[in-house]
Amino acid sequence: MRDLIFSFNATMPVFLMMVIGFFLRSIHWIDDEFASRLNRFVFKLPLPVLVFSQLATTDFRSTWDGRFVLFCFLATLCSITLVALISLLIKNASRGEFVQASYRSSAALLGIAYITNIYGEASMSALMILGSVPLYNVMAVVVLTITSPENKKLSGSTVQKTLFGIIKNPIIIGIALGMLWSVLRIPMPHILDKTVHNIGSIASPLGLIAMGASIKPDKISGALAPSLVASFFKLVGLAAIFLPIAISLGFRTDKLIAILIMLGSATTVSSFVMARSMGHEGTLTSNTVVITTLLSAFTLTGWIYILKVFNLI
Repeated sequence: MRDLIFSFNATMPVFLMMVIGFFLRSIHWIDDEFASRLNRFVFKLPLPVLVFSQLATTDFRSTWDGRFVLFCFLATLCSITLVALISLLIKNASRGEFVQASYRSSAALLGIAYITNIYGEASMSALMILGSVPLYNVMAVVVLTITSPENKKLSGSTVQKTLFGIIKNPIIIGIALGMLWSVLRIPMPHILDKTVHNIGSIASPLGLIAMGASIKPDKISGALAPSLVASFFKLVGLAAIFLPIAISLGFRTDKLIAILIMLGSATTVSSFVMARSMGHEGTLTSNTVVITTLLSAFTLTGWIYILKVFNLI
């Protein structure tokens, strides 16, 4: 019972913030435009500042784990390859959406939210983001371009634009600055420290509320079967394959939670935006975002309970 209570304490505060966002939308305090703007705001300012704060105030030379970052990269790459092979069973028009929706997690927001909720700080989440998120973005462009209904070709300009977009990614910038600040041991004046802390502290609550406000259960329509398959891989399948490997390699506590979020959290809302912008219908993606967001609280609770029972976290 104690392990079950621990699991609910880890997941329910995060889930309830999304419920609040959904409720605020249902009473029309938040609309589509506001939720979209709130998502962009959190992504561009509070979340990068939070990541910077976590790293800048940590002895990064002692927390750096190249083996962990490499595992996150390879697990992500293998996950993408696996779902890409499975997607061959799906008609071409939905194949790219299926692949992206099956692997692309809300790693930054949920990773920081869950790890901070359990352990009080989230430096391992930043390392997980470093190992997975750039690959998320590159492969999403590659997959969606190759399978585009408009038959676009993967041009050099597209690849260059994608790489430039990664370099300009606010979260990646926050990680880089935080690492540099820590390695150079630059002192953090009290005024700056307090300001950074105040901005970073609103990232998780605002981001989770925006995520909840983006849920539209009534919009689930069409492409339901592949959406359910994609949701299964996103919440259960990939974690069932790669978590045992991570455990066998000795990853524990906050590193294991970061890997779990990378593998088994909800599909990020931004995947729908990218799918639509690259000529895809978006139905499969939006369905998967809704389904995984609604079910992730229960599946993540289950995963955390299993890991806790075996004294791995």
